Amino acid sequence: MIYPDTPIYIIEESKLRANLSLISDVAKRADAEFILALKSFALWRTFPIFREYISATTASSLCEARLAAEEFGSLAHTYSPAYTSGEIEAIALNSSHITFNSLRQYDDFHAKAQAANPALSFGLRVNPEYSEVGTMLYNPCAPGTRFGVSAQLLPAVLPSGISGFHCHCHCESGADVFQRTLAHIEEKFAKWFPQLQWINFGGGHLVTRADYDVELFISLVKDFHKRYPHLKVIFEPGSAFAWQTGYLVSHVVDIVVDNGIKTAILDVSFTCHMPDCLEMPYQPVVRGAELADLTLATEPHVYRLGGNSCLSGDFMGAWRFDKPLEIGDEVIFEDMIHYTTVKTTMFNGVTHPSIGMLTCDGKLDILRDFGYEDYKNRMN
Repeated sequence: MIYPDTPIYIIEESKLRANLSLISDVAKRADAEFILALKSFALWRTFPIFREYISATTASSLCEARLAAEEFGSLAHTYSPAYTSGEIEAIALNSSHITFNSLRQYDDFHAKAQAANPALSFGLRVNPEYSEVGTMLYNPCAPGTRFGVSAQLLPAVLPSGISGFHCHCHCESGADVFQRTLAHIEEKFAKWFPQLQWINFGGGHLVTRADYDVELFISLVKDFHKRYPHLKVIFEPGSAFAWQTGYLVSHVVDIVVDNGIKTAILDVSFTCHMPDCLEMPYQPVVRGAELADLTLATEPHVYRLGGNSCLSGDFMGAWRFDKPLEIGDEVIFEDMIHYTTVKTTMFNGVTHPSIGMLTCDGKLDILRDFGYEDYKNRMN
């Protein structure tokens, strides 16, 4: 199809629905609730589609909790490392569950939250002290973590208002990782399970990845139910919902050469529009190209890809294309929907990609365009 000549994120409705259908089926078969983590995907214009398959979301802030209540249409499961007295009442009004990061936060704020919303269910985040996430920036259980309470710091009898545990220790993980992690969680915290009504195993369960062992995951959850039939089980993945559901279309605006390395300068930025590429880091898939060694960038079809911000490190590389790149050529980055639009910035005031949805009937519906006023208001 022909795309606009400006950069644009495009989410494909058919692929989104395929993911949602799979997640809905897994949830039913495992007798678990899957909720959308807004920290990874918050395109609220797509929420009516989500509501056909799931019924709730998880929030990490007042803004996300309000978005859940006002646009998704249900109160949020909210967790934040640090609630404040100025926001806790508003968060409570927009939440069905509030999970506290520490016993002190619970002591300081649960009464005020409950006064605002008597129907609230309170949880406590716990630290399993085990995670297989290799990148420390994304490892919530790294030594010295600021997330959750370790088992040795929990009282034998939990505060009477605590009805659930929340633990998060995965990142784009498989069912085998959940199997090993679950053993550590039970070893550390099972003695408190009789005092609880629910347990939230957090995000990072990438059930929609092609090689994910769905049957193992379902059997693990079913076996857990047999051991603890009174506990409601919750998962809150983000990436799994939007995994491989869309892409970012960019364009070559210049080609520069230094020390034999050819860099194709694009009208998008890694630091502004694809930050996980630099933070994780990982090499994105580029449509019609294959990863190559940077030492080959002197070859005719091999290019490093550079962003259009002033950050010196705003580049990735290198890729081999079928033919030499020319000014105006499209460069399409695959799987650029989760953890992109929620993390983008307007650093340098660079042109922000539009957001579009390719509907099931093949129509490109532009959900949002960005311009100068968006940048100006953000800087105000």
